[in-house]
Amino acid sequence: MRLTRYFLPVLKETPAEAQIVSHRYMLRAGLIKQAAVGIYSWLPLGLKVLRNIERIVDEEQQKAGHIPLLMPTLQSADLWRESGRYEAYGEEMLRIKDRHGRDLLYGPTNEEMITDIFRSYVSSYRDLPKTLYHIQWKFRDEMRPRFGVMRGREFLMKDGYNFDVDRESALEAYDRHMVSYLRTYERMGLKAIPMRADSGPIGGENTHEFLVLAETGESEVFYDSAILDLQLADRVVNYEDPNQLKEIVSEWTAPYARTDETHDPALFNEVPEERRRSSRGIEVGQIFYFGTQYSDKMGAMVTDDSGNRVPVHMGSHGIGVSRLLGAIIEASHDDKGIIWPEGVTPFHCGIVNLKLGDDEADAACEALYSSLTALGLEPLYDDRNERAGGKFATMDLIGLPWRITVGPRGLKNGVVELTSRRTGGKRRAAAGTGGGKDRGDLRGRLRRFRAGNHRNVQLLPARRSPLRVNVAACARHGQVIVHGLTGRVLSHAGQEPAPLACFRQKGREAKADAGARDHPCRWAYRGRGAFAISRVFPAVHPAPQRCRG
Repeated sequence: MRLTRYFLPVLKETPAEAQIVSHRYMLRAGLIKQAAVGIYSWLPLGLKVLRNIERIVDEEQQKAGHIPLLMPTLQSADLWRESGRYEAYGEEMLRIKDRHGRDLLYGPTNEEMITDIFRSYVSSYRDLPKTLYHIQWKFRDEMRPRFGVMRGREFLMKDGYNFDVDRESALEAYDRHMVSYLRTYERMGLKAIPMRADSGPIGGENTHEFLVLAETGESEVFYDSAILDLQLADRVVNYEDPNQLKEIVSEWTAPYARTDETHDPALFNEVPEERRRSSRGIEVGQIFYFGTQYSDKMGAMVTDDSGNRVPVHMGSHGIGVSRLLGAIIEASHDDKGIIWPEGVTPFHCGIVNLKLGDDEADAACEALYSSLTALGLEPLYDDRNERAGGKFATMDLIGLPWRITVGPRGLKNGVVELTSRRTGGKRRAAAGTGGGKDRGDLRGRLRRFRAGNHRNVQLLPARRSPLRVNVAACARHGQVIVHGLTGRVLSHAGQEPAPLACFRQKGREAKADAGARDHPCRWAYRGRGAFAISRVFPAVHPAPQRCRG
């Protein structure tokens, strides 16, 4: 995206109503605009991050075997009267009447509605287990909404609900959700600690909150610092193996970690003194097991293997999708602005042209922009006629992980500057070829663009000219040879080959036109063959092996 064509209303001054870092930076960076107290419009940059977070949540839920659906924001009050929560929920619930006088409410959660859906269609234990979820806007009429999206009245939330025939199966679903949540937060670059918590108005006998440590957190938390060393990383998780799930859950719940509502000073004192920590935390998710609390009241019954009608065991599991955006900023920022983790960043990198109008600088920026776009990455090209300091300040504020600075002085030496937003480290990289000493550095940094759907982007050294690569051999591996700067398809003879025939990869069929720049499998050569980039189907298939001519 070119910044001159984008809508990015950044502010130089911090609005007076912003009290915490995330609220200040979200307003200043043009992510949100307040529409009413506790209610916000999501501007283009904020919406991109929100959609990235939503995508990660959705992907991890489906990997765990959970089934998406979509329920409405408005619900019938009659369902809530069945469960007994219509009056008990309190003034946070927004109650309304339609033109016919029927009582409705703007859903703060969906236990009643999902139970009604389940009981309408499922009647046998043979149809269990089932876990259904959706990602939908919700409303809670907070008395004192504050801190921007961290404690707003309208928010985007993923809420899921499991239905099982007995307690044992429902607790397996509880473990499955905990592991999938840990994986979800890690993909977003967050350290979210599962802590024993209070169930609140939802109810239930077993619940954990996931909290991100931050000074601005609304909850006081007590924990064993050993939990900070835990991570799933590249561990392969089999969601069909309850023993593995239980092992992971035990590993993460063994160290002491509780919110102030469930804090037990006697147990906490058993933790070695040097590992005892107290802090504040931001809640970004919570999981519940509440047994037959809703199924008993609402008649969600199934026939078991003995022919008896029994209530199903249920749990609910929520992730605050819009709140996560604020939590990420609270956990990842400096005095210049946001520092986005690469998994959720709105753009993979920023390109800054230090001298707009200079033929060589303009051409180099255009080449970089076209090349990165052709590789499936999304750069933000600052092509405004502004001073360099202003461009740098904007890039620092919006927090893109990498900045590529292009100027006439560097181009005379054949280099551009690659800057890491997180560390501030700067390296020169060859502008046209990426060759020589800097080739490995550039390759290593660009490899980190693997985020979300780009996790399978791989950079490989090109040890021979792209004009000598055997296109037929690459076709057998489902690869297309593309020039890294121009996007032009190359063959071993330097001519554009005929369209490739249909090929099969890992049982998945794809039709490949050798001239298509958006082909999902390609090798791209930058400049004079300094390195190659091979991209495969995102997050599904392993990277193809190198073809030798």
